[in-house]
Amino acid sequence: MTVRRIVANIATPNAAAAKRFYRDVLGLDVLMDQGWIVTYGSAEEMQVQVSFMAQGGSGTPVPDLSIEVDDVEAALEGMKAAGFAIEYGPADEPWGVRRFYVRDPFGRLVNILSHQ
Repeated sequence: MTVRRIVANIATPNAAAAKRFYRDVLGLDVLMDQGWIVTYGSAEEMQVQVSFMAQGGSGTPVPDLSIEVDDVEAALEGMKAAGFAIEYGPADEPWGVRRFYVRDPFGRLVNILSHQ
């Protein structure tokens, strides 16, 4: 048996609220929209991972999601321009990533990062 995909599910009565954060700023595509569920994704080949954390690193809280991007500075500027408050960073971490934390429209703490 091989795990092919891991999906993060976020409970909300307003799935459409994800559009500005996940599609407009991060550039994800709508892969499925059934009204009660909207799934965003990318054609990029991704690794299957799940992390279990005692802390978020550098003394930060554990984020709900981590999203790796190819240009963390562009993501940072996009989040600021869209009015999303940056809660941590940007920071160059000792384990080789540049990242920042931001909350999505549902209050989830999102770690947006690039490997250096």
